[in-house]
Amino acid sequence: MELIKEIVIATHNPYKKKEMVVALCDLGVNILTLDNFPEIGEIEETGSTLLENSLIKARTVFAKTGIPTIADDTGLEVDALNGAPGIYSARYAGTNVTYEDNVRKLLTEMSSIDIKSRTARFKTVISFSYNNKELWTEGVIEGSITEHSIGEKGFGYDPVFRVIETGKTFAEMTKKEKNKISHRGLALKKMSKLLMENLK
Repeated sequence: MELIKEIVIATHNPYKKKEMVVALCDLGVNILTLDNFPEIGEIEETGSTLLENSLIKARTVFAKTGIPTIADDTGLEVDALNGAPGIYSARYAGTNVTYEDNVRKLLTEMSSIDIKSRTARFKTVISFSYNNKELWTEGVIEGSITEHSIGEKGFGYDPVFRVIETGKTFAEMTKKEKNKISHRGLALKKMSKLLMENLK
């Protein structure tokens, strides 16, 4: 792969942007986001898996900018709900909803589930698209769904996802703690390593 000088992160989400910029800073390239390309609106996620949706976003933004692009798709899989919300995690309560709406729906649907059966996992797939080169990585973290929101930090389902490894919800962790162990952090570390190997 030819030397890359800049990369676009294919998201408008301010929380994701922060996590991804921090994780990719070791690449030594200029990192752009969709804020640099206001003409690119929301990209329709028509895939049936996290990988498909991630690749759709990466390919679309690369096609529009001509700049190497990294995209992610993340899903929360709850065992008691047969893997839901999964690829619909961001719009679980409908379109144009808030994080709080999604959390409220999840907790309502889990209200009759006992504490031992509330197992869940977060999965993130990170994709890279540039010319004919495509790469992807996955990060997974196991946990459980709490009975109510705990913690003030983070975003999305962070207040109700308790990580097995720490016993804390993501919303109770500092950014540094979360980035070190999170599904997105794990996938980004793998992608950063892959890119450094391919950028040599």
